[in-house]
Amino acid sequence: MAAPSSSAASAMLAINEKKPSAPLDLYRPLRNYITMHYSEREAQNLEDDLETVKTLRSSLERSSSESLDVRRDLLQTYFKTLTLMESRFPISPEKDHVNTLTFTWFDAFKPKHKAAQQNIHLEKAAVLFNLGAVHSQIGVSADRASASGLKVACNAFMAAAGAFAMMKEGVASKASVGQSSCTVDLSVECAGMLERLMLAQAQECFFEKVVSEGRAPGVCSKVARQVGLYYEETYAALSSAPLTQHFDRGWTSHVQLKAALYYAEACYRCSLELHEKEEIAEEIARLKCGITALADGKKSAKGVAPQILDAVNRLESNLNANLERAVKENDRVYLMRVPAASSLSSLPTYSLVKPTPLNEVLDASKEKLFATLVPDSSAKSLSKYTEMVDDIIRTQAEKLQQASELTRVRLKEMDLPDSILALEGHSSLPMDLKEDVEAVQISGGPSGFEAELQQLRDLRRVNQELLVQTEELLEKESREDSQFRTQFGTRWTRPQSSTLTKNLQDRLNRFAGNLKQAADSDARIERAVKDQLSLMAILDRRPFSILPFLTFHPFEMLYAVYAFMKEIQKSGGLPLFLGEQIESALPTLARPMMSLDGNEDAIVGALKQSLRQLETLGAQRAGLEDMLKEMKRKDDILPKLMTYNGSYDDLFRKEIAKYDSISEEISQNIEAQEQLLMQIQAQNDEFAAVFNLEDYKASREKSYKQIAAAISKFREIKDNINEGLKFYVTLQDAITNVKQQCSDFVMTRNIQCREMIEDVQRKVAGLNFQDHKSGGGGSYSSSYSSVGQQTHPNQRTTTPPPPEPQNLPHPSHSHPPYYQPAQPPMASGYAHSRSPYVMPQQPVPPYQAPHSNNPYPPPQPQQQPPASHEYGQPAYPGWRGPYYNAHSQQPGSHPPPPYGFPGPYPPPQSGYYKQQ
Repeated sequence: MAAPSSSAASAMLAINEKKPSAPLDLYRPLRNYITMHYSEREAQNLEDDLETVKTLRSSLERSSSESLDVRRDLLQTYFKTLTLMESRFPISPEKDHVNTLTFTWFDAFKPKHKAAQQNIHLEKAAVLFNLGAVHSQIGVSADRASASGLKVACNAFMAAAGAFAMMKEGVASKASVGQSSCTVDLSVECAGMLERLMLAQAQECFFEKVVSEGRAPGVCSKVARQVGLYYEETYAALSSAPLTQHFDRGWTSHVQLKAALYYAEACYRCSLELHEKEEIAEEIARLKCGITALADGKKSAKGVAPQILDAVNRLESNLNANLERAVKENDRVYLMRVPAASSLSSLPTYSLVKPTPLNEVLDASKEKLFATLVPDSSAKSLSKYTEMVDDIIRTQAEKLQQASELTRVRLKEMDLPDSILALEGHSSLPMDLKEDVEAVQISGGPSGFEAELQQLRDLRRVNQELLVQTEELLEKESREDSQFRTQFGTRWTRPQSSTLTKNLQDRLNRFAGNLKQAADSDARIERAVKDQLSLMAILDRRPFSILPFLTFHPFEMLYAVYAFMKEIQKSGGLPLFLGEQIESALPTLARPMMSLDGNEDAIVGALKQSLRQLETLGAQRAGLEDMLKEMKRKDDILPKLMTYNGSYDDLFRKEIAKYDSISEEISQNIEAQEQLLMQIQAQNDEFAAVFNLEDYKASREKSYKQIAAAISKFREIKDNINEGLKFYVTLQDAITNVKQQCSDFVMTRNIQCREMIEDVQRKVAGLNFQDHKSGGGGSYSSSYSSVGQQTHPNQRTTTPPPPEPQNLPHPSHSHPPYYQPAQPPMASGYAHSRSPYVMPQQPVPPYQAPHSNNPYPPPQPQQQPPASHEYGQPAYPGWRGPYYNAHSQQPGSHPPPPYGFPGPYPPPQSGYYKQQ
């Protein structure tokens, strides 16, 4: 019945852009500021950014020859660049600021007016105004005859409204520091008016849409009424200061007529709905109101676009036709009283539009321009925010850790899940005891004692053999010396071997005594190993390893171990790689022999289920802690901080709020755990009562003590064996040293023996020659003469020389001599030969470990005695035998018992080798 509204062809308003007064160079002032406040190197690094700013400003100054979409993108990019510049470059007349830049812009509606300011707020306001203007031009240029064009126009008008709303809320107020310094088009009032105008045109697009789709008259009426309201608000702003007289009269007429048109349109659509309801009286009243509104609007229609006038005339014709028809129907049929216009209720509205927020589109936090320039104020603000985040992270992490620690302690107090594992026959050792058992096995275990005892036997045998070999050297030399002494009688004036080797013999005797005591200690060790082997045998079993489960969460690991044990039980035994386990020797928790109600399985099942839930909560806490760390890692608000124009405290409150949800999850997790622990406590009390847990714990503790006693005994025997091994090694070095001294002594005595034999033979030969001469060639009565007899130098002996001693030892090392030659020189002659062992040296025990105070002092330079054939002297000049000038042993000193050696091997306080 009603014809479609012709408002689809109605004209809409587009806004022209503001124009800058002249080209502006941003490059040089900004670069100078960077050089002055940062460095020349920083300015060089930012050359590309400075060139970008220069290019953007130059493109903005050119005439609008580009397409509207390109122009829109340019304005958005330049606005984000200005936002970055605002936080890094203070532009003002002050000395330390960028004070050579002046931004100048003309008024968009009064081009003769212009504003110039030395701050970036005017530039940002002008760019944001132009962005809204370009969006309005995109909306007006769209083809609203098609559904897609209608959508483009509607979105463009809402985007324009968003630009003017953003301008009104912040930028315009900063730019309008005074009426004399800013044009009217950038005022807060103008921005508000333009926002309403753009919303009116966007709602008008929706009205065109619902009409074209044939929606119900009531819906169309509500949409149309909201269009009229937006235009009415726009007209009110245009009629108020400072916008009065600032806009062209055609603007005011356009807005005023559009307000009347859409009010009348709402009345028309509402009357159609009333007619369908047969509410003829109100229908007539609404039609009259619409006609009156159009008549008033047409009075100020001077300068309005013809399309709008055509739409008004068509709507007015439809209103009059419907009014005439309704009046006839009321007069003939309904006979209702028509209400007065003042008594009618307001028409309902339905707004379908709102300003499109441009915060995301104009967000400069992700831009990379001037990223390296961070002012001190921003750095300090960032530090404050970081402290706030750190405090939240620290607080929540402590809550999580305390919850996990509480769970661990409570489970340990309840002996869980060990008691459940014990019920399945899989007891476990405490961690400290398990580590001790593993340490015992790493060191060889009780099964390795036999090899170590054999090593003790072998070392003892080697020492005994060395001792016998050394004693045989001295005995052989002593026998040879006795033979020559018997052969030559008084002519054999060399000191007896027994007087020279007393010190060595004493040391060898002491070594023999040490070996005997050591053998007794070895026997005691072997008896201890034999006696305690049954106690220590358990240590050869390997403890169950949880290394395959260490990648699990702590609670999850316990149940992974439990599941692993169950699989072992099903398979009929332990895997081969584990061997016999020490846990198998531990007592297990047995089921009660008699059950009254048979609910043991239910009790165990409920407890296991609760523990699994506790495990799930623990895994959630681990995930929450990781989320906290990840949130902190990604929480970088510096870009937002550098582009935010409001209060930093407001920004901080907004940003810190993102941690509220995870903090709430943590609180819920901890609360759920507390409830679950109480439930587990009650279930565990019931479990302990049914399965007689106290007796099992007592039996288990007894087993632990037995294992600890075995470990203690193993360590005691191991220490004594190690002590014995050290003793034998040290004693072997000492005996080897003495053996070398004996070899040197024997070699020296053999050399002296040969020289003395030759000398005695010469003397005997000389005496024989003298006797022959005086006796007229009589025979010699003896082969050897006394020491005081005269000898003939050419005398020869007829007695063959005795055979030399066989198997003379040879020196085998180059160690310094242990004893020094006599200090004062001695006179020649056999009758007064001195004893080189007047002060024999106190021997160092064979197990004396080497240290800084060497028991054998290094040789001291001595004065060489005159050459002679005294056989208590060195065999050749410069020779230093190790058995001369020795110090005598201190009276009353005795060698310490075996293994009681000082130095790095202190005498043990207990064991089989302790000092007697």
